[in-house]
Amino acid sequence: MKIGRYLVIFLVLMGFLIIFGNNGLVDNYVMKEKLKILKEENAQIVLENNGLKKEISLLRHNPQYIEAVARKELGMVRKGDIVYRFVD
Repeated sequence: MKIGRYLVIFLVLMGFLIIFGNNGLVDNYVMKEKLKILKEENAQIVLENNGLKKEISLLRHNPQYIEAVARKELGMVRKGDIVYRFVD
């Protein structure tokens, strides 16, 4: 009887360690969720990186795009343009 009791205690203890121990089932689930989140963030960064590469290419090779950016972001005007200034 004592061997059976020790065997049950040992099996319960091992089951507890397998489920809740270091690198157990709970840790495995948590790590899978973290990996899923990191993969989503990585995919988002890849999309942003591709957009930036496209913009760099346009800035290097497309004069019309450079002009549009200069007009929009820097407020530059071309010779001959009429500028209106509104005062509040």
